[in-house]
Amino acid sequence: MQQQISVITLGVGDLARSRRFYVEGFGWSPVFENEDIVFYQMNGFVLGTWIRHALAEDMRREDRAAPGLFSLAHNVSRREDVQATLDRLSRAGGRIMRPADAPPHGGFRGYVADPDGHAWEIAWNPAWAISPEGHVTFGV
Repeated sequence: MQQQISVITLGVGDLARSRRFYVEGFGWSPVFENEDIVFYQMNGFVLGTWIRHALAEDMRREDRAAPGLFSLAHNVSRREDVQATLDRLSRAGGRIMRPADAPPHGGFRGYVADPDGHAWEIAWNPAWAISPEGHVTFGV
């Protein structure tokens, strides 16, 4: 089986609030949207934000609670971009979970929650290359 992810869909409570976070905060442009869902074309996959009850209904999920602890990550090219990105996302409706700092393993990172509580790590790692297309290559 090919090792890839095609779509990540996040359940959200308020689509307009979520859209503001991703459009104004990250500066992303939707490629499709209607009253229930917004899709963003990413570098090699699609990110969707879908009204929570409609997503749960679509997957026939009776337990509407979060299925597990996870975070998404957005890597930046420069150390100083971590704080600038956290600030921009906070102004767009995000909540800072962890201020930017240097973890023991190196680099620089901070965490912000989107308006629905999905955790985003904003990270700079000098060993991880980012292509002009935004593809990150794991490095040690």
